[in-house]
Amino acid sequence: MELDDAYANAAHIPGAEAFPPRWAQAAQMWRNREAHDDHARLDLPYGRGVRERFDLFLPEGAPRGLVVFVHGGYWLKFDRSYWSHLAAGPVARGWAVAMPSYDLCPKVRIAQITRQVARAVDVAAGVVAGPLVLTGHSAGGHLVARMLAPGMLEPEVAARVRKVVPISPVADLRPLLRTSMNTDLKLDQAEAEAESPVLMRERLEVPVTVWVGAKERPAFLDQARWLSEAWGCERVVAESRHHFDVIEPLEIGDSGLVEVLLGWFAASTGDPSGTTDVSESGGKTGAS
Repeated sequence: MELDDAYANAAHIPGAEAFPPRWAQAAQMWRNREAHDDHARLDLPYGRGVRERFDLFLPEGAPRGLVVFVHGGYWLKFDRSYWSHLAAGPVARGWAVAMPSYDLCPKVRIAQITRQVARAVDVAAGVVAGPLVLTGHSAGGHLVARMLAPGMLEPEVAARVRKVVPISPVADLRPLLRTSMNTDLKLDQAEAEAESPVLMRERLEVPVTVWVGAKERPAFLDQARWLSEAWGCERVVAESRHHFDVIEPLEIGDSGLVEVLLGWFAASTGDPSGTTDVSESGGKTGAS
């Protein structure tokens, strides 16, 4: 259909087919190591469904708070098992990390996935005390942005959210109506509008940074800009990063991406540990 190529990431990334098995292998190695050190709690339920489960990775000592990472895949593929290694950066900074799976289209609609992720955040927040940081990639970026809709999270959980970082998010779902993938997404105009963060008239007053790779498809650069402009929030364009490797800095505790996630904590507490310059990730920042 008209916009199929615009939203086709793999077709424009050299060696794209090697990324998913590489992710899965790195994630398995991380889980094995963390489980061996008793720093992983795996397959925790947040609902009754088979995919309504999350993994929790813990730092040494009491966690400073909880980061929730929501995976992407156009709401059509993947699960939490591909991304465990991305917890390494926040864990190194003393944070717990929860990674939920969720049901996929066409079994469910995107609006149902949004509600599942909200339940996952609520439940994970009940396991780990302290401030909450939400981040997600691609469709996961859409889902964490949707968590800022009033009433989406339980009030006591919403009050703990301190930062949201959508990474390469799909912030306006209306263009997807003009893609072949909508055969499975089953979006109509009403749902596309209701589920688009750029159209959220009200949202929680939480600092947001939109992060996107400079080498991404123009459609994703547009999506990041649209969200930044709609919300008047910071946008970071990470140099030399495409849609598949833009998440890799999450593995590194002193990367610019992890600093954007967690640097506010050091500033608010006077704790100097782990601070770094955002520009080290090759990013350029702008606020709309």
